[in-house]
Amino acid sequence: MINRETIDKIMDTARIEEVVGDFVHLKKRGTSLIGNCPFHGEKTPSFHVSVTKGIYKCFGCGKGGDSVRFIMDHEKYSYPEALKFLANKYNIEVEEAELSPQDAEAQSAKESLYVVSQYAAAFFVKQLWETDEGKGIGLSYFKERGFREDILKKFEVGYSPDVWDAMTQSAINAGHKLEFLEATGLSIKNDNGKVYDRFRGRVMFPIHNFTGRIIGFGGRTLKTDKNVPKYVNSPESEIYHKSNVLYGLFHAKKAIRDLDNCYLAEGYADVLSVHQAGIENVVASSGTSLTVEQIKLIGRFTQNITILFDGDAAGIKASLRGLDMILEEGLNVKIVSFPDGHDPDSYMHHVGAGAFKTYLEQNRKDFILYKANVLLKDAGNDPIKRAGIIRDIVESIAKIPDPIKASVFIRECSSLLEIDEHILLSELNKMRSAKLKKNFDNSQRANPSSSPKPYSSGAPEPLGPPDDLWDDSAGPMGTEAPVEENEHQEKEIVRLLLAFGHEFVNWDKIDDMYIGSFIMQNLSDVEFDDPLCKRIIDYYKSEIDNGRLPTSNHFVKHEDRDIADLAITLSTSEYALSENWLNKHLIYVKDETMNLKATILGGIFHLKKRKVEKILMNLLKEIKEEKNEDNQMILMQRYGVIKGVEREISKFLGSVIVK
Repeated sequence: MINRETIDKIMDTARIEEVVGDFVHLKKRGTSLIGNCPFHGEKTPSFHVSVTKGIYKCFGCGKGGDSVRFIMDHEKYSYPEALKFLANKYNIEVEEAELSPQDAEAQSAKESLYVVSQYAAAFFVKQLWETDEGKGIGLSYFKERGFREDILKKFEVGYSPDVWDAMTQSAINAGHKLEFLEATGLSIKNDNGKVYDRFRGRVMFPIHNFTGRIIGFGGRTLKTDKNVPKYVNSPESEIYHKSNVLYGLFHAKKAIRDLDNCYLAEGYADVLSVHQAGIENVVASSGTSLTVEQIKLIGRFTQNITILFDGDAAGIKASLRGLDMILEEGLNVKIVSFPDGHDPDSYMHHVGAGAFKTYLEQNRKDFILYKANVLLKDAGNDPIKRAGIIRDIVESIAKIPDPIKASVFIRECSSLLEIDEHILLSELNKMRSAKLKKNFDNSQRANPSSSPKPYSSGAPEPLGPPDDLWDDSAGPMGTEAPVEENEHQEKEIVRLLLAFGHEFVNWDKIDDMYIGSFIMQNLSDVEFDDPLCKRIIDYYKSEIDNGRLPTSNHFVKHEDRDIADLAITLSTSEYALSENWLNKHLIYVKDETMNLKATILGGIFHLKKRKVEKILMNLLKEIKEEKNEDNQMILMQRYGVIKGVEREISKFLGSVIVK
């Protein structure tokens, strides 16, 4: 167990913008940093980071928290694992109390997969650089292909000896359990119970996760036997999901963010070669077809992808068919193809680093136009083929969510394809309409009981409450509104406590009183209905009674997840007042801090007003149901008194808040 002093040091040192920035490309907007949420798919950023408050909040999926919570959510770590991750990032030594055997076992299962993977990587590296077989076969292979030693060491490239169980026996002798070696796929047990290495006789490319931990491997054979697969990759495991991983991303993410572009290659060696040319913003799809998850991974850092195609014409055409999903995710796609017979690896070594870099810069083409040129060349003068290609290209354009980008490509393709722009636009609209109809039909089949909502075209629905909310038979405020309004007003009180509770009252000649204490005193006669708000208010009151004033940070980091989530939600907003109101339009807009008296008293008395309205509504109900005239008269007198209180509150609100 990590001691309290170490936890406090980690929490004080960790910077939310640095922690999140390792995983999400953040841009400044107002007082916040924004980016695409890493927890759900989105094309418009709704993920906000508040540097001053040390928290993040997604207004799309609702996730929020501090640096530790982000690592827990993103990496699926436990609380201690997340703390250790941050401690490692900031070079903080972790002091731990001794764990019970049960706690140690619970924490170690997943961690053991990382540990054996790291051990295997170190074993392969040692074999490459320190053994005769490794140097004579593995290292010679890399040097013959022109790879520098610094690049090989940077990517922790290694060699697995051509022995049945060399790595397995070494790991077991070092104290690692066979069950974890099997779980990562490093070791395989056959039907006869014999255990052997998966990657024997291969040069090894370790695959790192987002944070630099080794989660899997790719192994290339150096044998010419056609019955032996050229590449073998780690199987799926608890720590390795190939569709969610990009080879080289750990080494490339900073360069991708800084240069606002990601080169996407096909193989492990391609990534090493492009790095050797001095270009670090390059990744590969780890021996799999490109997946939506991988595209979204790139989209966290940049909206620009440049595909590095091999020079094989048949391979290019096959790849083109699978790249439309990049367009669907709203990313900009460019293509660089190499002369026939070359891939990025071979071409870099063929022309050298400088010429390779120049070639990339001078040969980037927009994906749509590149696709049109390639397919038209193949179609020749055959009108049937050309018609099919035109439809294929328009289908790709239809996948672009940005209508401005789509219209630009339609115009350029009109000239290239020698076909009227209006015809292409008409075809584009047909395809989009068909897609919308298909999506609607699918959603109806998935949920047949639901009926289509009005304004389903995407236009905003009219603002305001439905007509039946004002049914006179339900009383002056209806039956549901007070409950909902009470909840909003109660949350507003909690928000005011979090935002201003630690500041001093500066009105009505009140001295030496915190706003938090002032609010508690003025709401001593109010009972909160919302269970979560009530827990926070009760806790706040008990802390004040014990001479302590809780801060916003206290609730944001509260061990009760519900309290922490509400505190984060109430402490953040996806909207910020633009400076242009003053700088550009010369319009000064006051914020709530300019008149704290109105802000605080407004919150208190709006809540009291709602509570009084609820009492009045209940009294009306009692009057209607009461059969005894004397009792009815008493209730009506009470109603008159409470109604007077409501008028006084309304009068007070009108005089104070309007000022």
